[in-house]
Order: sequence, then structure tokens, then C-alpha cells
Amino acid sequence: MITRILLLFFTTLLMINCKNENPMDNHAYTNSLINESSPYLLQHAHNPVDWKAWNDETLELAKKENKLILISIGYAACHWCHVMEHESFEDTTVAKIMNKHFINIKVDREERPDVDQIYMNAVQLMTGRGGWPLNCIALPDGRPIWGGTYFPKDNWIKALEQLAKLYQEEPEKAEEYAKNLTEGVKQSGLVVLNTSEVNFTKAELDTLVFNWSESMDKQMGGGRGAPKFPMPNNYQFLLRYGIQTNDNNLLRYVDTSLKKMAYGGIFDQVGGGFARYSVDAKWHIPHFEKMLYDNGQLVSLYSNAYLVTKNELYKDIVYRTLTFIERELTSDEGAFYSSLDADSDNLQGELEEGAFYVWKKDELEKLIKTDFELFSDYYNVTNDWKWEHDTYNLHRTKSNEEISLKHNITKEELVQKVANWQRVLLEARASKSRPRLDDKILTSWNALMLKGYIDAYRVFDEEPFLEKAIKNANFLLGKQFNVEGGLYRNYKNGKSSINAYLEDYATIIDAFINLYEVTFDEKWLINAKQLTDYCFDHFFDDKSNMFFFTSKNDKGLIARKIETDDNVIPSSNSIMARNLFKLGHYFSNPTYEKNAIQMLHNVKGETLKYGAGASNWALLYTDLLGDFYEIAIVGSDAKKLLSEINKTYIPNKLIVGSIKESSLPLLQYKYNPNETTIYVCVDGACQLPVNETEKAIQQINSILK
Repeated sequence: MITRILLLFFTTLLMINCKNENPMDNHAYTNSLINESSPYLLQHAHNPVDWKAWNDETLELAKKENKLILISIGYAACHWCHVMEHESFEDTTVAKIMNKHFINIKVDREERPDVDQIYMNAVQLMTGRGGWPLNCIALPDGRPIWGGTYFPKDNWIKALEQLAKLYQEEPEKAEEYAKNLTEGVKQSGLVVLNTSEVNFTKAELDTLVFNWSESMDKQMGGGRGAPKFPMPNNYQFLLRYGIQTNDNNLLRYVDTSLKKMAYGGIFDQVGGGFARYSVDAKWHIPHFEKMLYDNGQLVSLYSNAYLVTKNELYKDIVYRTLTFIERELTSDEGAFYSSLDADSDNLQGELEEGAFYVWKKDELEKLIKTDFELFSDYYNVTNDWKWEHDTYNLHRTKSNEEISLKHNITKEELVQKVANWQRVLLEARASKSRPRLDDKILTSWNALMLKGYIDAYRVFDEEPFLEKAIKNANFLLGKQFNVEGGLYRNYKNGKSSINAYLEDYATIIDAFINLYEVTFDEKWLINAKQLTDYCFDHFFDDKSNMFFFTSKNDKGLIARKIETDDNVIPSSNSIMARNLFKLGHYFSNPTYEKNAIQMLHNVKGETLKYGAGASNWALLYTDLLGDFYEIAIVGSDAKKLLSEINKTYIPNKLIVGSIKESSLPLLQYKYNPNETTIYVCVDGACQLPVNETEKAIQQINSILK
């Protein structure tokens, strides 16, 4: 009802949608953003617009001058953010209007997801869609009255003039808009305590998957149509559910999706790593920005997929993605940078999306030389796949086996040639103008990448993967923990800042649990528990048994939100619920496990109707349906047996272990200095201990039967 009312309010105003930028070399103007550390905010520091950062001083200024607030939200790698900057925010005519009538605030959504969350919610209520750049007009007290995404210059000017006039001549109407819209934001996504009887059934999950399957592209993978997003957690759930239910059709769909993404232009065939999404239905042309959070989760996904399939393609994707991360997104401290921009300078010195990644045919012919016919077939350098400006974005449509057979060369020869092509092109690319780097370090995104390294180590047993994981975990422990036991969100220029959000806590707890499971170093588990207890003290809503996105120590916005929808990064509450389920087992804490179950029960009615937007909740649901294994390994050879156990895909388990006596509840009275034993347990009830991993796997299989 609220949404309908709001839509009626805004039919008289313009709603438009989301385009490439050029940082000004001539600094004729400098605004207060010059004092910020965010690369995105600094990109706008020389606009003629009098931009200010989101802070108490700015918000008080709006009230003092009784001016509307113009809130413009984006991020450094956002192509269309650059377009709107170039078209509007670098234009002195536009700037004059903005400066006269508005207090103009630039927000980096990656630093301040809490602000983005509120105003994105408002814009979605008004327009039915969202995206970045996000532009929202609010009253001096921060309550929104109007907004949209990308606006062409003329439309933007017209809208601003109308809004300024409205506020000057009919402030009561603006107040009415604000009142209704703010109420809509507060009510949107509201979670209430579900007091009905808890009941989880396999039939419900089967229905979820069946309904979800209607939107699956069985030929090309991903969702039907375009654009196509990787959505790693979706495939983690579908892979697991397909294995546990012996659903070969579902497993074929997952395999198709992963193969098409690996072959596609969304994966950088030269330098490794994935772009944000594909703008077409064939995974051919990506939106070229490379985000840390995508790549961290995709490393985890392809590692698990390799464990199931033993497909060498998936192993190659993991190794090449991690090579990209080490080469381009890793600091000397072992922390991970946020992203690479979609845009870079072309040969004319103008910012162009994808310029760093695409190639002219004659350019490729000179570089590849005698192998060009083979190369063209391998990477589809043909007229059928030509992109803008007579360029090609390299991608694959055929397997190595198909290419080898067609060109009458061995698979080994082909692999060697491909490696050489990649080396040659990577060297040639180094002479191009590079995309801008967003070098801020975000706690949650680092935690996702940390987990990626952990999963890669677990599956492939490569010691350097573990070394990088531990280095990053120690960085987070040393730099992002504050004296009160909480976390910082951001790290830049040697300084930690911004009080962390639930997303940061949930992801780092998850990563630390996983790091414990591959090292048996209990400090990671202890830190995970301490952070969990901190969340109960600072984020917990005792009315719903959910967790707020913001801490009670944070200055309040117009609403305090509870995040439940799984997106490309799973919702902070779904990650927390899964953390609580595991920690409840580790520490024999029934309160943790009970709260996890209640959280799932709260969202089950609404959230689980939408499989693609609830995949992490569905993973917890799956944990609760059947047996969940506690595998305890104790003794001097515990690490060796752990490595052997990790060669088998067992998603419904946790692992606990020690090479000595431990006080952890699941390890008590199990240590024997004379031998190494494996205990397979369910809810603390254990099978007879065994000394060989094969026998432990047999015990699990017998329980399953």
C-alpha cells in the first residue's frame, strides 16, 4: 500500500535510469572531498560541485541553512558513476544549480553500506528499481523525498530545478512525501519473531529448488536472459543440494554455469580473475570492473566444484584467479584491495570501458604470429564475435579436447601454447593504461577473500595458499580490531576507520571458523566466539532475535535495518545464523544453535520463496534437515588425516582437531598420546574411533544410509 501511494506521489516527477568519466587534469576547482581517503570521493574532489562527505558537520549544515540534501552514492569502479560525473558533476552550469539549492553529499557505498542501504531502499520504493550511481534528494533532516539512478544532464537539471521550486513554494508537500517515504523505508524488510512451531521439511526445499529452476538458463547457465551475474553462493547451495539429493539435472546445470563463466569473457582469459557481470546472455561482454568480493567467493565455489568433479578447468580457474589477486589486489601487508575500475584510458587518452582488456585483430596477429589461426579458433577472434570499435573480448566456446581434435595437436601441446599466448598478451597489456585501483581495504571483503584462500588450500593442499590466508588473518587481527573488542570497517593509508557493520563481523567470524578447520589453531575459533558475543551485545534485536546491520554505538539514520536478503554477498543475518549453528556445536552452546534456528524460522515464510535471493539461508536449512557431522581428529598425525579427509566433499560437517589435549567440548576425553584417531559424531554421539580416513568416510556413508 505504501509503495502504491509513493508511486502516485512521484508520477509528476521524472524517473530515469543509469553511463563514463574522465578525471579532470585541470584542477580549476577543489572541494572538501580532497581531505577524504576514499578513492571514489577523491575522484570528485576537483568537481565544481561543492561536494561534502557524509558526517555530522555536513548534516548539521543542512539543518542550519534549511537546504535540501542531495545524496549521490557510488563506488570507484562504477562505470555509470563516471559517466554522470563527466556529463553533470564536471559541468559548471549543473554545479551552479546544485550549489545554490542543495547541500551536496558524496558517499562511497562500499565505505558506508548503511547509508546506501537506506537511500537505495527509498529509491526502490519510488521507482521499483535501483543501481548506481544512486541519487536521492532529502529534507534537511535526512528524510528522502525523491530519487533515481543515472540521469542525463538535461533531465538532471530539470529535476533539480523542479525540486528546488517545490521545497521553496510547497514545503508542506515535500514534508508529506518525506513522511510517507520514510515510513515505507522503516516498514520495508521488517522482521518479526515467528512464534509458530518450528518445522523444517525436505519438501519445502524441493519446492524452492523447483520454483527456482523456472528461471535457470539450462543452455548457457546462470539466470535466463541478460544481464548475467555469477552469484557464487547460489551455486554453492545448488551444488550441495544436487549432491545430497542425487539430482543429476541440477548438477548438470551447475556444471554448465561454471563452465560457461570460466569460458566466457567475464573471466579475464589473459590475466585471470572475474569481472562483475556479463551484459549479454552468453557471458561474452562483461561490465569490466573487477571486484574483490566476487573473486573471493568464486575461488571458494570453483574449489568446491573441483572437489566434486575433479575437472581440471576448475582448478585452473582457482589458480589463475589467485594469481590475479596476488599480482593486482594484494598489499605488502597481506591485505586485499577492493577493486579495479571498469574504465581506463584508450589510445586517445579518453576513459573507455574495457579499453585495458579488449584487442584489435591486427594487434593480436602481430603478437601471436604463426599460431594465429589456432588462437582465433580458441578465443573466437571472428567477425561473429566482434564488439565495439572493431575490438574483441577474448572468450572460449570450445573445450581443449575439441580444439585438440580439430587442429590435430595433443592436449599437452595446446595447453603449452595457451600458456605462452597468455604470457605474451599479459606482457603486451602491461604497456596499456591501467584501470584505476581502489586501494581501500574493507574488512568484510577481505574476509571473503581470506575464505577463498582457505578453501583453495583445503582442496588443493598448496602451502602458499595457507600462508597468504594466515598473513591476511593476522593483518585483520592486528589492524581491524579495536580496543573494545569490536572491528573497524575500513583501512587506508595506514589508518583503520569507520565502525564496522554486521557484514564485517559475520564474514570474519565465518572466515576464522574455516581457518581453524584447516589449521586446528584454536585462537581463530576463540576470536570467532568473542566477535560473536560482541555482536550479541551491540547488534542483537531481542524483539526479533535477528541482528541489526548497524551497531548500537553508531549514530542513528532514519531507520535501523535488519538485512535478510541474500545477494551477491549473502545477507549478514544468514551468515550469522550459519556461524551460530556451527559455534553452537563447537562450544556446546545450545543458545547459539537455538538462535540460529529461530532466525531461519523468522524468514522462512517470505525469504525462502525466492531461491536465488535466499541461497545462504537454504544452506542452513539443509544443515538442519539431515545429520550434521562433527568430525574430531586427535593425535600427532591429526593434520595428515585432516588433509586426507579434505579430499572428500562433505558439506554437512564441521571439523575439530588437535595434536594435543584440548578443552574444546568436542575434543574432551578423546586424546590418546599413543595414536591418532578419528571420531565421527552427530550431536555429540560418536561412532567407534577409527585410525584411517577411509573408515571414517565409511561411517559417514553408513549413517547416511
